[in-house]
Amino acid sequence: MKISINWLKEFIDFPESAEAVADRLTLSGLEVEGIAQYDQIKGGLAGLVIGEVLSAEKHPNADRLTVTQVDIGEKVVPIVCGAPNVATRQKVVVAKTGSTLYPAQGEPFEIKKTKIRGEVSEGMICAEDEIGLGTSHAGIMVLDTALPNGTPAAQYFNIVSDTVLEIGLTPNRADAASHLGVARDLKALYKKEIRRPSVEDFKVDHPHLPIKVKVENTEACPRYSGVTLQGVSVKPSPGWLQARLKAIGVGPINNVVDATNYVLHELGQPLHAFDADAIAGKEIIVKTLPAGSVFTTLDEKERKLQADDLMICNAEEGMCIAGVFGGIKSGVKESTQNIFLESAYFSPEYIRKTVQHHGLKTDASFRYERGTDPEITVYALKRAALLIKALAGGTISSEIVDIYPAKVPDFEISISYRNVDRLIGKKIEREEIKAILRWLDITVVGETADGLTLSVPPYRVDVQREADVIEEILRIYGYDNVETGEYLSADFLASFPEMDPDILQNKIGEMLVGNGFYEIITNSLTKPSYNQALPTGQASVEIVNKLSEDLGELRQSLLFTGLEVVAYNVNHRQKNLKFFEFGHTYHKRNGKYLEKKQLAIYMTGQAQSESWMASSDEISFHHLSSIIRKIFNRFGISDPSQNMLEEPSFSYGLSYSEGGKLMAKAGKIQKQLASLAGVKQPVFYAIIEWPVLIDKMSSTGPKERLLYQEISKFPEVRRDLSLVLDKHVRFNDVERVAKENSNHLVKEINVFDLYEGENIGANKKAYALSFILQDQDKTLTDKAIDHTMNRLIAVFEKELGAVIRK
Repeated sequence: MKISINWLKEFIDFPESAEAVADRLTLSGLEVEGIAQYDQIKGGLAGLVIGEVLSAEKHPNADRLTVTQVDIGEKVVPIVCGAPNVATRQKVVVAKTGSTLYPAQGEPFEIKKTKIRGEVSEGMICAEDEIGLGTSHAGIMVLDTALPNGTPAAQYFNIVSDTVLEIGLTPNRADAASHLGVARDLKALYKKEIRRPSVEDFKVDHPHLPIKVKVENTEACPRYSGVTLQGVSVKPSPGWLQARLKAIGVGPINNVVDATNYVLHELGQPLHAFDADAIAGKEIIVKTLPAGSVFTTLDEKERKLQADDLMICNAEEGMCIAGVFGGIKSGVKESTQNIFLESAYFSPEYIRKTVQHHGLKTDASFRYERGTDPEITVYALKRAALLIKALAGGTISSEIVDIYPAKVPDFEISISYRNVDRLIGKKIEREEIKAILRWLDITVVGETADGLTLSVPPYRVDVQREADVIEEILRIYGYDNVETGEYLSADFLASFPEMDPDILQNKIGEMLVGNGFYEIITNSLTKPSYNQALPTGQASVEIVNKLSEDLGELRQSLLFTGLEVVAYNVNHRQKNLKFFEFGHTYHKRNGKYLEKKQLAIYMTGQAQSESWMASSDEISFHHLSSIIRKIFNRFGISDPSQNMLEEPSFSYGLSYSEGGKLMAKAGKIQKQLASLAGVKQPVFYAIIEWPVLIDKMSSTGPKERLLYQEISKFPEVRRDLSLVLDKHVRFNDVERVAKENSNHLVKEINVFDLYEGENIGANKKAYALSFILQDQDKTLTDKAIDHTMNRLIAVFEKELGAVIRK
């Protein structure tokens, strides 16, 4: 919805700029999605002024050019002019240097100071086509005016420039679908009264053209008002009206229709003008027609009516789909001389059904189906009648017909101060609450120490409950004026939902698939030899009625059933494999049966497929550990405890734990175990205790899981060290020692090279390490950096027995 700032200022004075008004409206619930400039003439004649030619002499170097001196108010400037009709003492339109002209044809161009055939020219004396005011190029425009030199040309030509707000109107705010509606919000925001267009001059000139009105369906049409005008002259609207409608995106049609559109966007009340001579029997009947009746609308389409389509009919036939679309026979045409002007309040439910059935969307139906003001019909009728009379002439030729059998009541709502304070989150002074309500046209009809009884006008269709009133108070009081407490709380908002293990499993599965893994599902029944090969020493869970000896027991580990899948694929020449499985293992301890859910991960072959773009490495333990860390990160586990894995099933590996609970084991499978399933190539395997991760997630609240830290504004610094260590010293030890002794300055440690060889001695290894240092609060100095690195060197030498390679 487009709102003109110029038009809005006719309702209310506001001291702020259009941008500031837009911010106010947005913060109060009428979101301004854009601000645009409208110019009646493109460019708005900006930079063009009235000038006076003081002298005009023939150009010394060109027969068809004239060198002039022109007074433009602030100074006298030389201008070289090519028009044949330029002469002294003429009042002319001058485009100053720096201005941009938008000609009737061609591209815009900027006026610059230049030399023409050796003579300086600082501007341009304009013809009408050069500034978009016409098409003639016979000569410059000579003005008949006493306006002083330097007066903006836009002022002389009454060029309209406007700022237009594009408001994203929500469906509940039908009351704001007009300039009056927006002005009502500004009234409450600025605490200033608004001005309404006066209709005091309305009077009936004579009663020579009465139209009888009958409303048969008062449920669909609770109020219907109308009046006639005689002797109108249908023609194009004057420039000011066309400009105002164009500014808000409405195309002018003729003075009568434009007047009804003008009042629609001004007051929010749709109106319709009928050719009174086309009203058979001089009677209006508001009713529904039988289902299947055919009616031709203004767009020349025949439409089959449904039983609930409300129609405006004459004594013989339908003339208009009420509140939606006019008919082809009764509309205002150039030949129309007498009109019947309609202003009604239709039921939103009826209009909504009709709009949906016929697929017709109009400015009128947009408002009617959301709800208009039943109390404004006569006022809008008078406003439109006076406007048509001023634009098209004619006389008001009947009394106003106003059929309003049952007044639409105000909404009566009670609110408690306790709920106001609770929902807003702040105690607002009671007098301020009542003042806000008065500015919103909500009347206090009763008051107690605990709350208020209110009367809400029927045009506020969105305010029918206590919560609606409290929202109105809050949006005018200002959301920004409600301070944020140290501990936030809210009523009627859901808490963090219980963590769903199945959803979490799907998310982990999706993450693994995104990293190139395939999910497998294997049989829980397995070979007894597999369970016997495991170094657990546990009794197997045997099946009583075995299908076969090979499937005679429930598995104690996911290892072998996964290895069988690996073997199957390798035998089919698929050697680069990444699998995962969510499965169960089964155990018997102390005569009791136990079932555990685990996540197994299998990796073997090349890390990526062969490509000319990059060489591919064999999958290593570090590929597996990076996947495990990604899974842990999803559970908010960033720094688990790691220990060397000493278990017969693995050649080497690590165990991961936190809070004394084992979370995962990962490593390279022993060659002998892999061969039991027929796998000859190296396989890296991880088993993750799924219930432990779920318990970790469930016991950690959302606040603990979600940690946020502002990105440091200060730069990082990198320093490198080369350490010679005993082979049994792990990188995890290096990382732990560094972080414990760096005063939180070390943000990241990375191994960028590893060396083992004769040059450093037997049972030794050399780490080339990069350290990233950063302070959250200040820029690190060389002194602080050197102090930290020297401290780390000393600790590495003392605790890890490291030798620093120089």
